[in-house]
Amino acid sequence: MFLSLLLTGFLTLVELNCENMFDCKHDSLKDDTEWMPEGKRKWTPARYWGKLNHIGQEILSCQEYGVPDLVALVEVENDSVLFDLTRRSLLRGAGYEYLMTESPDVRGIDVALLYQPFSFRPVCYDFLSISPLKDMRPTRDILYVQGETVNRDTLHVFVVHAPSRYGGEKKTRPYRQLVIDRLLAAVRQLPPAAKVVICGDFNDGVENKPLQHLIACGLHPVTASLQGKHGAKGTYRYQGEWEHIDHIFVSHSLNNLLDEAVLHDAPFLLEEDKKYGGVKPLRTYNGYRYQRGFSDHLPLIVRFRLPQ
Repeated sequence: MFLSLLLTGFLTLVELNCENMFDCKHDSLKDDTEWMPEGKRKWTPARYWGKLNHIGQEILSCQEYGVPDLVALVEVENDSVLFDLTRRSLLRGAGYEYLMTESPDVRGIDVALLYQPFSFRPVCYDFLSISPLKDMRPTRDILYVQGETVNRDTLHVFVVHAPSRYGGEKKTRPYRQLVIDRLLAAVRQLPPAAKVVICGDFNDGVENKPLQHLIACGLHPVTASLQGKHGAKGTYRYQGEWEHIDHIFVSHSLNNLLDEAVLHDAPFLLEEDKKYGGVKPLRTYNGYRYQRGFSDHLPLIVRFRLPQ
Protein backbone atom coordinates (compact mmCIF):
# COMPACT_ATOMS: atom_id res chain seq x y z
CA MET A 1 0.00 0.00 0.00
CA PHE A 2 2.66 2.50 1.02
CA LEU A 3 4.82 1.93 -2.04
CA SER A 4 1.89 2.33 -4.44
CA LEU A 5 0.97 5.62 -2.80
CA LEU A 6 4.52 6.91 -2.85
CA LEU A 7 5.03 6.53 -6.58
CA THR A 8 2.27 8.92 -7.66
CA GLY A 9 4.23 11.92 -8.91
CA PHE A 10 4.04 13.86 -5.63
CA LEU A 11 6.24 14.36 -2.59
CA THR A 12 4.57 15.18 0.74
CA LEU A 13 6.29 16.74 3.76
CA VAL A 14 4.87 17.16 7.26
CA GLU A 15 6.28 19.47 9.96
CA LEU A 16 5.34 18.91 13.61
CA ASN A 17 6.52 20.14 17.00
CA CYS A 18 5.91 17.06 19.17
CA GLU A 19 5.89 18.98 22.49
CA ASN A 20 8.40 17.37 24.82
CA MET A 21 8.77 13.89 23.36
CA PHE A 22 11.07 12.64 26.13
CA ASP A 23 11.74 9.11 27.26
CA CYS A 24 11.48 8.49 31.01
CA LYS A 25 15.18 7.84 31.66
CA HIS A 26 17.63 10.38 33.07
CA ASP A 27 20.50 11.59 30.92
CA SER A 28 23.18 12.68 33.39
CA LEU A 29 24.40 15.36 30.97
CA LYS A 30 20.95 16.98 30.53
CA ASP A 31 18.35 18.77 32.64
CA ASP A 32 15.57 16.25 32.04
CA THR A 33 14.63 15.09 35.54
CA GLU A 34 11.06 16.38 35.34
CA TRP A 35 10.51 13.78 32.58
CA MET A 36 11.03 10.80 34.87
CA PRO A 37 8.52 8.71 36.86
CA GLU A 38 9.55 10.46 40.08
CA GLY A 39 9.79 13.90 38.47
CA LYS A 40 7.29 16.77 38.44
CA ARG A 41 5.50 15.35 35.42
CA LYS A 42 5.23 11.80 36.79
CA TRP A 43 6.38 10.72 33.32
CA THR A 44 5.86 6.96 33.50
CA PRO A 45 6.50 4.33 30.80
CA ALA A 46 2.73 4.13 30.21
CA ARG A 47 2.57 7.87 29.53
CA TYR A 48 5.66 7.70 27.33
CA TRP A 49 4.22 4.95 25.14
CA GLY A 50 0.91 6.76 25.02
CA LYS A 51 2.73 9.84 23.76
CA LEU A 52 4.57 7.88 21.06
CA ASN A 53 1.35 6.30 19.83
CA HIS A 54 -0.38 9.66 19.76
CA ILE A 55 2.40 11.22 17.68
CA GLY A 56 2.29 8.18 15.40
CA GLN A 57 -1.48 8.55 15.06
CA GLU A 58 -1.07 12.24 14.29
CA ILE A 59 1.45 11.56 11.51
CA LEU A 60 -0.67 8.77 10.03
CA SER A 61 -3.72 11.05 10.00
CA CYS A 62 -1.89 13.26 7.49
CA GLN A 63 -2.33 10.49 4.88
CA GLU A 64 -5.50 12.30 3.84
CA TYR A 65 -3.15 14.49 1.79
CA GLY A 66 -0.87 11.66 0.67
CA VAL A 67 1.42 9.38 2.67
CA PRO A 68 4.10 11.69 4.16
CA ASP A 69 7.42 11.01 2.43
CA LEU A 70 9.24 13.32 4.86
CA VAL A 71 8.33 14.25 8.44
CA ALA A 72 10.28 17.02 10.18
CA LEU A 73 9.98 16.64 13.96
CA VAL A 74 10.82 19.19 16.64
CA GLU A 75 11.26 18.55 20.40
CA VAL A 76 12.42 14.93 20.31
CA GLU A 77 14.90 13.86 22.96
CA ASN A 78 17.20 11.21 21.52
CA ASP A 79 17.78 8.26 19.22
CA SER A 80 15.97 5.79 21.48
CA VAL A 81 12.79 7.89 21.26
CA LEU A 82 13.01 7.95 17.46
CA PHE A 83 13.67 4.20 17.39
CA ASP A 84 10.64 3.53 19.54
CA LEU A 85 8.49 5.87 17.44
CA THR A 86 9.45 4.32 14.10
CA ARG A 87 9.83 0.68 15.18
CA ARG A 88 7.54 0.08 18.16
CA SER A 89 4.64 2.55 18.06
CA LEU A 90 1.57 2.83 15.83
CA LEU A 91 3.96 4.16 13.18
CA ARG A 92 5.94 0.91 13.04
CA GLY A 93 4.27 -0.34 9.84
CA ALA A 94 4.96 2.85 7.90
CA GLY A 95 8.56 2.00 7.03
CA TYR A 96 10.23 5.23 8.15
CA GLU A 97 13.97 5.66 8.66
CA TYR A 98 15.31 8.75 10.43
CA LEU A 99 18.15 11.19 10.97
CA MET A 100 18.46 13.49 13.96
CA THR A 101 20.77 15.97 15.66
CA GLU A 102 22.68 15.61 18.94
CA SER A 103 22.64 19.18 20.19
CA PRO A 104 24.04 20.96 23.28
CA ASP A 105 20.52 22.06 24.28
CA VAL A 106 20.37 22.09 28.09
CA ARG A 107 17.20 20.00 28.28
CA GLY A 108 18.37 17.59 25.61
CA ILE A 109 15.75 18.23 22.94
CA ASP A 110 16.63 17.94 19.25
CA VAL A 111 15.16 17.90 15.77
CA ALA A 112 14.77 14.97 13.39
CA LEU A 113 13.73 14.00 9.88
CA LEU A 114 11.77 10.83 9.15
CA TYR A 115 11.91 9.68 5.55
CA GLN A 116 10.47 6.96 3.34
CA PRO A 117 13.42 5.14 1.71
CA PHE A 118 11.34 4.37 -1.38
CA SER A 119 10.78 8.06 -2.15
CA PHE A 120 13.73 9.86 -0.58
CA ARG A 121 17.34 8.64 -0.38
CA PRO A 122 19.68 10.69 1.83
CA VAL A 123 22.99 11.40 0.13
CA CYS A 124 24.62 13.34 2.97
CA TYR A 125 23.66 15.16 6.14
CA ASP A 126 25.18 17.56 8.63
CA PHE A 127 24.50 19.32 11.92
CA LEU A 128 24.79 23.10 11.73
CA SER A 129 25.85 24.21 15.20
CA ILE A 130 25.06 27.62 16.67
CA SER A 131 27.76 29.42 18.68
CA PRO A 132 25.83 31.10 21.54
CA LEU A 133 25.95 34.83 22.18
CA LYS A 134 26.85 36.14 25.61
CA ASP A 135 24.28 35.09 28.24
CA MET A 136 22.56 32.81 25.69
CA ARG A 137 21.89 29.20 26.58
CA PRO A 138 23.15 26.59 24.09
CA THR A 139 20.47 25.93 21.50
CA ARG A 140 19.50 23.24 19.03
CA ASP A 141 21.62 22.45 15.98
CA ILE A 142 20.02 22.79 12.56
CA LEU A 143 19.64 19.46 10.78
CA TYR A 144 20.64 19.53 7.11
CA VAL A 145 19.86 16.60 4.81
CA GLN A 146 20.60 16.41 1.09
CA GLY A 147 18.71 13.64 -0.63
CA GLU A 148 17.47 12.26 -3.91
CA THR A 149 13.73 12.04 -4.63
CA VAL A 150 12.06 9.20 -6.49
CA ASN A 151 12.38 11.11 -9.79
CA ARG A 152 16.17 11.47 -9.15
CA ASP A 153 15.98 15.15 -8.33
CA THR A 154 18.06 16.62 -5.48
CA LEU A 155 16.30 18.11 -2.45
CA HIS A 156 17.94 20.07 0.37
CA VAL A 157 16.07 19.92 3.69
CA PHE A 158 16.80 22.01 6.79
CA VAL A 159 15.00 21.37 10.10
CA VAL A 160 15.06 24.23 12.62
CA HIS A 161 14.06 24.80 16.23
CA ALA A 162 14.90 28.41 17.05
CA PRO A 163 15.25 29.69 20.64
CA SER A 164 12.03 30.52 22.46
CA ARG A 165 10.84 33.94 23.56
CA TYR A 166 11.28 33.11 27.23
CA GLY A 167 12.61 36.31 28.81
CA GLY A 168 10.88 38.57 26.30
CA GLU A 169 10.63 38.84 22.51
CA LYS A 170 12.99 41.82 22.21
CA LYS A 171 15.64 40.37 24.49
CA THR A 172 15.65 37.00 22.74
CA ARG A 173 15.32 38.27 19.16
CA PRO A 174 19.12 38.27 18.60
CA TYR A 175 19.18 34.57 19.52
CA ARG A 176 16.70 33.70 16.79
CA GLN A 177 18.47 36.01 14.35
CA LEU A 178 21.68 34.11 15.06
CA VAL A 179 19.99 30.88 13.98
CA ILE A 180 18.66 32.49 10.80
CA ASP A 181 22.11 33.89 9.97
CA ARG A 182 23.65 30.43 10.35
CA LEU A 183 20.91 28.95 8.21
CA LEU A 184 21.29 31.51 5.45
CA ALA A 185 25.06 31.04 5.39
CA ALA A 186 24.46 27.36 4.56
CA VAL A 187 21.76 28.08 1.99
CA ARG A 188 24.04 30.53 0.17
CA GLN A 189 26.53 27.70 -0.38
CA LEU A 190 23.98 25.84 -2.53
CA PRO A 191 23.51 26.31 -6.29
CA PRO A 192 21.14 29.21 -7.16
CA ALA A 193 18.51 26.85 -8.60
CA ALA A 194 18.68 24.34 -5.72
CA LYS A 195 15.40 22.93 -4.43
CA VAL A 196 15.38 23.89 -0.74
CA VAL A 197 12.92 23.23 2.08
CA ILE A 198 13.38 24.95 5.46
CA CYS A 199 10.94 23.87 8.15
CA GLY A 200 10.42 23.75 11.89
CA ASP A 201 9.47 25.86 14.90
CA PHE A 202 10.94 29.35 14.47
CA ASN A 203 9.22 30.94 17.51
CA ASP A 204 8.51 33.92 15.24
CA GLY A 205 5.92 34.97 12.70
CA VAL A 206 6.78 36.09 9.21
CA GLU A 207 6.20 39.68 10.31
CA ASN A 208 9.16 39.46 12.71
CA LYS A 209 12.62 40.61 11.64
CA PRO A 210 14.47 37.27 11.71
CA LEU A 211 12.02 35.68 9.27
CA GLN A 212 11.88 38.82 7.17
CA HIS A 213 15.54 38.13 6.44
CA LEU A 214 14.63 34.69 5.09
CA ILE A 215 11.96 36.20 2.84
CA ALA A 216 14.34 38.92 1.65
CA CYS A 217 16.73 36.19 0.52
CA GLY A 218 14.11 34.65 -1.74
CA LEU A 219 12.60 31.96 0.50
CA HIS A 220 8.82 31.63 0.20
CA PRO A 221 6.77 31.19 3.43
CA VAL A 222 4.21 28.85 1.88
CA THR A 223 2.40 28.07 5.17
CA ALA A 224 2.43 31.54 6.75
CA SER A 225 -1.28 32.39 6.64
CA LEU A 226 -2.96 28.98 6.59
CA GLN A 227 -6.13 28.27 8.53
CA GLY A 228 -7.53 24.87 9.38
CA LYS A 229 -10.88 23.36 8.49
CA HIS A 230 -12.00 22.97 12.10
CA GLY A 231 -11.29 26.30 13.76
CA ALA A 232 -7.50 26.60 13.97
CA LYS A 233 -6.09 29.91 12.74
CA GLY A 234 -2.46 29.10 13.45
CA THR A 235 -0.24 26.24 14.58
CA TYR A 236 -0.07 27.34 18.23
CA ARG A 237 -2.41 29.14 20.60
CA TYR A 238 -1.27 31.29 23.53
CA GLN A 239 -3.75 32.99 25.86
CA GLY A 240 -6.52 32.78 23.30
CA GLU A 241 -4.46 34.11 20.37
CA TRP A 242 -3.50 31.92 17.43
CA GLU A 243 0.10 32.24 16.25
CA HIS A 244 1.97 31.05 13.17
CA ILE A 245 5.37 30.14 14.62
CA ASP A 246 5.85 26.84 12.79
CA HIS A 247 6.74 27.33 9.15
CA ILE A 248 7.73 25.71 5.90
CA PHE A 249 9.84 27.90 3.58
CA VAL A 250 10.81 26.84 0.08
CA SER A 251 13.13 28.12 -2.60
CA HIS A 252 11.71 29.68 -5.77
CA SER A 253 12.45 26.56 -7.81
CA LEU A 254 10.41 24.43 -5.40
CA ASN A 255 7.65 26.99 -4.94
CA ASN A 256 6.85 26.54 -8.63
CA LEU A 257 6.12 22.86 -7.90
CA LEU A 258 3.88 23.45 -4.86
CA ASP A 259 0.60 21.56 -5.22
CA GLU A 260 -1.00 22.08 -1.81
CA ALA A 261 -0.29 23.51 1.66
CA VAL A 262 -2.43 22.57 4.67
CA LEU A 263 -2.76 23.38 8.37
CA HIS A 264 -3.92 20.01 9.66
CA ASP A 265 -6.39 20.57 12.51
CA ALA A 266 -8.23 17.24 12.60
CA PRO A 267 -10.94 17.35 15.31
CA PHE A 268 -9.19 14.76 17.49
CA LEU A 269 -6.17 17.11 17.77
CA LEU A 270 -8.31 19.89 19.27
CA GLU A 271 -10.23 20.65 22.44
CA GLU A 272 -12.57 23.41 23.51
CA ASP A 273 -10.84 26.51 24.85
CA LYS A 274 -13.09 27.08 27.85
CA LYS A 275 -11.34 30.27 28.96
CA TYR A 276 -11.03 32.17 25.69
CA GLY A 277 -13.57 30.44 23.46
CA GLY A 278 -13.11 28.51 20.25
CA VAL A 279 -10.67 25.61 20.11
CA LYS A 280 -7.02 24.99 20.92
CA PRO A 281 -4.55 22.12 20.39
CA LEU A 282 -5.13 19.18 22.72
CA ARG A 283 -1.75 19.02 24.39
CA THR A 284 -0.22 16.32 26.59
CA TYR A 285 -0.28 18.44 29.75
CA ASN A 286 -2.35 21.43 30.83
CA GLY A 287 0.14 22.95 33.24
CA TYR A 288 1.15 19.89 35.26
CA ARG A 289 -2.19 18.12 34.75
CA TYR A 290 -1.78 15.15 32.45
CA GLN A 291 -4.61 15.02 29.89
CA ARG A 292 -3.55 12.36 27.35
CA GLY A 293 -3.26 14.85 24.52
CA PHE A 294 -1.08 15.08 21.43
CA SER A 295 0.90 18.33 21.20
CA ASP A 296 0.51 22.06 21.80
CA HIS A 297 1.35 22.58 18.10
CA LEU A 298 -0.58 21.49 15.01
CA PRO A 299 1.13 19.90 11.98
CA LEU A 300 1.77 21.56 8.64
CA ILE A 301 1.60 19.64 5.37
CA VAL A 302 2.96 20.58 1.94
CA ARG A 303 2.76 18.54 -1.23
CA PHE A 304 4.94 19.08 -4.29
CA ARG A 305 4.60 17.82 -7.86
CA LEU A 306 7.56 15.76 -9.02
CA PRO A 307 8.63 16.54 -12.60
CA GLN A 308 8.87 13.37 -14.68
